[in-house]
Amino acid sequence: MKLQPRDVAAYARAPDTQAAGCLIFGDDAMRVALRRQELLKNLLGENAEQDMRLTRLDAADLRSDPAALLDAVKAVGFFPGPRAVHVESATDGLAPVIAAALDDWQPGDAQIIVTAGRLTAASALRKLFEGHKTARAAAIYDEPPGRAEIETLLAEAGLRDIPRDAMGDLEALARALPPGDFRQTVEKLGLYKRGDPAPVSAADIAAVAPLTIEAALDDAINATAEAAQGRIGQILARLSGQGVAPVTLCIGALRHFRALHAAACHPGGPAAGLQAQRPPVFGPRRDRMLKQAQTWGRDRLETAISLLVETDLTLRSAQTAPQMALMERTMIRLAMMPARGRR
Repeated sequence: MKLQPRDVAAYARAPDTQAAGCLIFGDDAMRVALRRQELLKNLLGENAEQDMRLTRLDAADLRSDPAALLDAVKAVGFFPGPRAVHVESATDGLAPVIAAALDDWQPGDAQIIVTAGRLTAASALRKLFEGHKTARAAAIYDEPPGRAEIETLLAEAGLRDIPRDAMGDLEALARALPPGDFRQTVEKLGLYKRGDPAPVSAADIAAVAPLTIEAALDDAINATAEAAQGRIGQILARLSGQGVAPVTLCIGALRHFRALHAAACHPGGPAAGLQAQRPPVFGPRRDRMLKQAQTWGRDRLETAISLLVETDLTLRSAQTAPQMALMERTMIRLAMMPARGRR
């Protein structure tokens, strides 16, 4: 029986205890593993492995001992409760072995849970499960979790009644992070908010998001974007003492101003533009960048990007002028642009 993509998550949350088994396959091994883990947890309960109600068989071992699968399916456990046999990394070469086990399967036997990589529509393994009366075949596609799945993860973490803005940030984060990282972030958010009656906010999400998503902006870049030219020289002197190269600073400034430009050009406005970026921008950092994008405007941001590109080329050329001094001049010129534009 073939599960439709929209039904896979629901089946993993509430699997059929009378089914012969389930094939879970897809390109992303992490997504397949997470779905398999969820299905086994809901099928067998928390302590299945300790109670010896879950048997794991590697595909390589099964090739050398095909009878091991049927033996495990028919084995009687020491502890009461449902049982399952997990066959990992299966390929079409194991289709006859798994077919024999499914043919002999009877109610009360262990369910056969098979995980595999990419399987085409012509796959023998896929056809076997899709054509079986009670077994299921679940294709896992490289798609971010939907709203319903995110709400389920939040509920498992003890989080409910999420405000709309915070849910929008979580959906953006789900699109930017690998599934395992997103699940860990939600679990961390649940621990972070434990005992806090206040609703989940964008700042809360920013506090637990991975550092690669919530990377802090460099002080010099913020001083430039916020027209604080009086602070630039002091900050650059400190960065130079820390060994930050002018080219690195220029690249960071260029990335920042391009992000502001993309936000300013977004048809839904700068706020929507920041949320649509990869990675998305969260919490206080988003509020700061939103104000910067609104202050600069699209045209001045285009001029700023041109000046930074020119500076980058100069820094990489054979010129002999002090590089940090060139970078400081560029950043001061940039910091003066918004004030000139208001005259």
